[in-house]
Amino acid sequence: MIFVPLSFVAALLLVILLVAALRARETTGGNTAFLVLVALCAVQSVVVGLRWGYHVEAARYVLPILAASLPPLVLLSFRTLLQRDDAGSGAVRWLHALPPLVMIALVLFVPALIDVALIVIFVGYALAVLNLGRSGPDALVEARLDSAVAAHRALVIAAAALCLSALFDLGVLLAFEWSMGANAEIIASNANILGLFFIGLTAFVASRAHPSAPTQPGPPEPSPSEQDREILDRVQRLLVDQKLYRDDNLTLSRLARRVGVPARQISGAVNRLAGKNVSQYINDIRISEACRLLRDTDMSVTAAMLDAGFQTKSNFNREFRRVTALSPASWREQNRPRAAA
Repeated sequence: MIFVPLSFVAALLLVILLVAALRARETTGGNTAFLVLVALCAVQSVVVGLRWGYHVEAARYVLPILAASLPPLVLLSFRTLLQRDDAGSGAVRWLHALPPLVMIALVLFVPALIDVALIVIFVGYALAVLNLGRSGPDALVEARLDSAVAAHRALVIAAAALCLSALFDLGVLLAFEWSMGANAEIIASNANILGLFFIGLTAFVASRAHPSAPTQPGPPEPSPSEQDREILDRVQRLLVDQKLYRDDNLTLSRLARRVGVPARQISGAVNRLAGKNVSQYINDIRISEACRLLRDTDMSVTAAMLDAGFQTKSNFNREFRRVTALSPASWREQNRPRAAA
């Protein structure tokens, strides 16, 4: 009977996610960095199967290098959803090539330090990823507003997966210290499968938050303004009067350029006056329009969703329930005008 390691199954699922992302790239704007991240997770999962399932010795040298390449790519992928000016210079980005280079040196000369180095790399990058999203979904100004919350949630889960991988690496290290590596194989294989799948899945989710067309840098940020009401009025006029909410590729960065106000000032004005983030604020307007269409027309739920500016049913249904506490179909049934007797 042919033995198929569980990590090969995880790799297959990741490849399916990658193919789905590539097929949907034209409409969802799949980000290249996230697609590379999913591909790397799939490759690493195959190498894990070769190392622990078939005991291929060559894989033991490749696996730490692939593992050290993963956290920098997670960070760089999520940085693509930040303001362009916050993405860092090319010289700084090249510093993220150090972890795999250091790991190559350790594999060749000091293999005893591999597990310790991986723990430091994974925990350090997990904290860096969490720091990217410290301001909530509004920090991801290059994410489509209908997907910003999901992308931020993916960011947090990806950071947690990095920490989980570090925890399992610590378990492997202790297994060798205390029991001569008796349980190391089980710990390492399970850890890699779990961590890689979660990172790949979150990368797939976050890739769909990127707009389909690249955006240009916004204007320089002026001094902070206290005229929150004026800013919010200008945003409201653009969204409602010019129906900008119908742009399913709308991002906070694009909105800021249309309003002529820095993204941080728009986010601050919405937070202070509306008590919510920009994504929720705009989705509230979209849901209001969807409700009007469901109540006053015979338009299908899917058509109303698209006309209101949503691109995916999952986001639409989630936001619709957040605002109305009902599904679109149930809301329509309860709010359609009754025919006169």
